Amino acid sequence: MFKRSDLATLIDSETLTKRIGELGEEISRDYEGKDLAVIGILKGSFVFLADLVRAFDIECTVDFLGLSSYGSATTSSGVVKITSDLTTPIEGRDVLVVEDIIDTGLTMRYLLDNLQTRRPNSVRICTLLHKPANARCEVPIHYKGFTIDDHFVVGFGLDYAEKFRNVPYIGYKR
Repeated sequence: MFKRSDLATLIDSETLTKRIGELGEEISRDYEGKDLAVIGILKGSFVFLADLVRAFDIECTVDFLGLSSYGSATTSSGVVKITSDLTTPIEGRDVLVVEDIIDTGLTMRYLLDNLQTRRPNSVRICTLLHKPANARCEVPIHYKGFTIDDHFVVGFGLDYAEKFRNVPYIGYKR
């Protein structure tokens, strides 16, 4: 276990805000005039998703899907569990999945396969962080905030054993 004072800053709040604004503009252009359903992956994406959709100049709906492959560990178990499902259908809609971090890719691959069975018009991924060093499968990332090295990161919605989600920057243990 570690404390907040053990954290080093990887990406500061100002840099996060600027990049999320840029992503919001890009997504708004790409989805202008479309029926966009934004799906946030709980729990880690909630801070990023809130800032991202506020940066949109388009209409969208927001829903959440709970997935887990970490539990309270610092590495993915590779076993994905749906902990909370969507509340509205996505059939025929353009879907944007918003994720906090893509690490091994296994969770996202599972999710993409699951969402395709629900017959959406399209599915794209937006992730705040991408950690390619741990990739075990390829997933198409359409919108990416930052590519990071192999650190276990917390803050801005990301957690360690459900703690540190409220840290206003991306940090890692020194």
